[in-house]
Amino acid sequence: MSQTAPAVSAAPTATEAEAPPEREVGMPVMLVLALIVGIIAGLGAIFFKYLIALIYNFSFYGIVSPFLDPNSYGPPSPWGPAIILVPIIGGLIVVFLVRQFAPEAKGHGVPEVMYAIYHQSGNVRGIVAVVKAFASAISIGTGASVGREGPIIQIGSSFGSTFARLIGLVQHQKITLLSAGAGAGIAATFNTPLGGVLFASEVLLPEVSTRTFLPVVVATATSTYVYRLAMGIESAFLVPLGGLPQGAVNGAELLLAAFLGVVMGIAAWAFVKLLAKSEDVFEDSKLNPYVQNIIGMTIVGVTGYVFFLTSGHYHVYSVGYSTIQDILDGGNTSAILLLVLFAGKLLATCISLGAGASGGIFSPSLFMGATLGGAVGILGNQLLPGFDLAPETFAIIGMGAMVGGATSAAMTAIVMIFEMTRDYQIILPLVVAVAISIGVRRSLTVADIYTIKLRSRGRPIPTDRTTNMFLVQPVASVMARDFKIMPNDMRVVDALKEVDPEHTRVVLTDGTRITGFVRFLTIPYQADRYAGQTLGDIGSNEFIIAGANSILNTVMTRMSRRNRSYAIVVRDQRGVPRPEDIVGVIGREEIARAAVRNHYG
Repeated sequence: MSQTAPAVSAAPTATEAEAPPEREVGMPVMLVLALIVGIIAGLGAIFFKYLIALIYNFSFYGIVSPFLDPNSYGPPSPWGPAIILVPIIGGLIVVFLVRQFAPEAKGHGVPEVMYAIYHQSGNVRGIVAVVKAFASAISIGTGASVGREGPIIQIGSSFGSTFARLIGLVQHQKITLLSAGAGAGIAATFNTPLGGVLFASEVLLPEVSTRTFLPVVVATATSTYVYRLAMGIESAFLVPLGGLPQGAVNGAELLLAAFLGVVMGIAAWAFVKLLAKSEDVFEDSKLNPYVQNIIGMTIVGVTGYVFFLTSGHYHVYSVGYSTIQDILDGGNTSAILLLVLFAGKLLATCISLGAGASGGIFSPSLFMGATLGGAVGILGNQLLPGFDLAPETFAIIGMGAMVGGATSAAMTAIVMIFEMTRDYQIILPLVVAVAISIGVRRSLTVADIYTIKLRSRGRPIPTDRTTNMFLVQPVASVMARDFKIMPNDMRVVDALKEVDPEHTRVVLTDGTRITGFVRFLTIPYQADRYAGQTLGDIGSNEFIIAGANSILNTVMTRMSRRNRSYAIVVRDQRGVPRPEDIVGVIGREEIARAAVRNHYG
């Protein structure tokens, strides 16, 4: 490495004086914006719940009322066998809305939000919130086997993204508000503020730091507060006081919880694969979308009516909270019935979403976890009668293990189940079951219920967020040190005699300032034609100045915001950068090499 320029002070060039990106607001402003997003998400969750109730009451009973207790079985529908037509009619309306106004509103929503974050710069159209709200409310209210969380996540993220675009925020702040809206939506829907924060952090945010975490916390806390003001503080499911065993967890309970984790991991794998297969089968059928819906929702309608004829309740229709609550109350004590309910819900959910319904998979996962967990608890209690194993306990554990196994969101599953049941005694076996469930499912398939759809589209996202750890490397460990400083007015032919054009980077100076750089291999140089050119003629000023004490994430962020392809690293970024302060350079090759080295060791 050599230096050819003298050290003389000078004013910084426009290249060095890096202005802050347009509309990047400070943390206080971001928190205010997150507060607004949280208020809207809370109000949206309230409106969505009443809209579902209104449609459900009208569809099943022919009455107009916005009040519905989803945790209680309703009376039989007066429509009799004609109830089979309700999911079909509702599905046809949903297909029309989605096809005409927002194709993104089809399905369970979260993959579309993740796709927007990683492949569309955080842009979610505002119309999606409106269409998703009505399409999902119709799907749920007319009996499709889908849940509320996917729609409210997409609704909240749509508002957050649209709000950020309207005020012109930079990309990372737009994604932060998008994630805050999604977390706020799920927090209000299930009355689980901690769960909402963890969902946004585990599933959506590409980066978890103070600048992203705090806005998400503000939004989720605000949305939960707004929801509780209107709807009360009750948890999503009520665990009867004294209904579950208290005291220390016994060894038999932990062992059965571990076994349940294995069972749930296999069940989660089956759910992931069957849902993906169902969506593929309907899409590959080449049938008209309306015909697809009629076929799929007829199966769902018949399944629900058969359950009504054999057990007295429709069970697999809609979110299924009443069945979950009944299991937690000690009802449905037949292991065979619970296993049949699991299979029925699995079939109904996969077909509903494959046929074009709009709704989430979180609630069906809770249902399947409660039924399969309850069945394992009943069988375990029969095999080990002296250990006081309560089926209700394993229903709760199964809920968390199924959600965790299907979504890969371990902390979200554990914390949300605790917040939804308020039962602290369940934490230890729940942690064991969730961890094992995720491990088993990942051993069978890396993709989860959210990412498998993106993989099939050829738009995968990182399955292991620690792959981004290369971004925290110090610049000094990444930069190239084989550079040479040369004057602008030096002839190209003379420069080529002093450097290895294949490996050596050239930094340009006018004698007092850093003015540009040259990468010879990127220039179609022809000696006979350009013999009179100087380095300044072929150089580029598309660079930034970075301090040697920076981390790679900071440098890459600045390069991206200013659309630069090169960083010149100096010892100390304070004051005017001088040629003799240069210690290295970073280009695309160095960044790629750092990423590969981090991933493959």
